[in-house]
Amino acid sequence: MTDSYDPHRPPFEVVTFLRERHLATLSTISRAGDLQVTPVGVTFDPDRAMARVITWATSQKARNVASRPHQTVAVCQVDGGRWLTLYGTATVSGEPAAVAEGVRRYAVRYRQPKIRPDRVVIEIAVSRLVGRA
Repeated sequence: MTDSYDPHRPPFEVVTFLRERHLATLSTISRAGDLQVTPVGVTFDPDRAMARVITWATSQKARNVASRPHQTVAVCQVDGGRWLTLYGTATVSGEPAAVAEGVRRYAVRYRQPKIRPDRVVIEIAVSRLVGRA
């Protein structure tokens, strides 16, 4: 059975699961219309119902999102029988404050990432959150 959660008010166990150190997959649509699924580190801000994925500007995932602005994407995190999928509208930002916030959150959940001058952040306005946390 799958549960549906309010992304603006997720329960404690959902927020906890999204703070534990787990990788996820990001599913985007390419310019050609193909599905691309790639492993990512993701962070979730429950106060803004926003997920963030840091990457570099020339990565396929960033190019996919940039080529189809405001496309719906999915981020899925799995740990045994626990899993969550976050659906939402994605945009790519190279704005320094947005990138810094993405890097800061990534460092808290995973580790300090390498410095990259072409760093961008994919911001996902989460509209749907389903799974078993």
